Amino acid sequence: MKFLSWNVNGARAGLDKNTLLPWMLASGADAICLQETKCHPGDIAHVSWPGDYKSVTFYAAEKKGYSGTALLSKHAPLTVRFGMGAPEHDAEGRVLTAEFDTFFLVNVYTPNAQDELRRLAYRQVWDRVFLDFLQGLEKTKPVVVCGDFNVAHKEIDLARPKENVANPGFTPEERAGFTRFIDAGFVDTFRAFDSSPGKYSWWSYRGGARGRNVGWRIDYFLASAALRPKLINAWIEPAVLGSDHCPVGVEIAL
Repeated sequence: MKFLSWNVNGARAGLDKNTLLPWMLASGADAICLQETKCHPGDIAHVSWPGDYKSVTFYAAEKKGYSGTALLSKHAPLTVRFGMGAPEHDAEGRVLTAEFDTFFLVNVYTPNAQDELRRLAYRQVWDRVFLDFLQGLEKTKPVVVCGDFNVAHKEIDLARPKENVANPGFTPEERAGFTRFIDAGFVDTFRAFDSSPGKYSWWSYRGGARGRNVGWRIDYFLASAALRPKLINAWIEPAVLGSDHCPVGVEIAL
């Protein structure tokens, strides 16, 4: 099965720019996870989604025009779950889980630590709660989890690590939070296939960063350790435009 994930920085913007639907149609993905959709279902009720996707689910934040996740799948899930069952974390539409016969697919838009790290403490709590949530799912079936994790894990995962060591997305606390996912057995699928530098999924809009490839790898597919033998490929699609992020993908024999 082929999965794709993309922080679209506004689904309506992508639809207006005519970038989102053509990409979906050409992707051939069994499931597509979107983050930072910034819309409620009523905002995109007029959209004719590609017919192959039998299930289209949007999970909106309570705050209008903020956050949000979505899942499009060619295979109807057994169940769909909104949030983690924790009211203090579920108001922003950040975690959308689909259960299939042999696995869970979890779409996440992790909170940003924000300027001056004013949300770092909350981010640290979030990471622990989210890992507990994933491990709870794993008690039943293996998990594929994807999305914008808002952290570059290692120095290889951003162009300028020394200059960003205390900045949001590359603090020791955030990196340690991501390491706990790896220590818990989750596989960073991209790094299972590609150990080279210069591979990024997000670029600032400032200073022509994307053209110069001054970026960060903050979008991931993680997979339960039980799925590692089933990994076929994982990749990044930097040529796909329409957001400050680009899509990432994985193929797994499921």
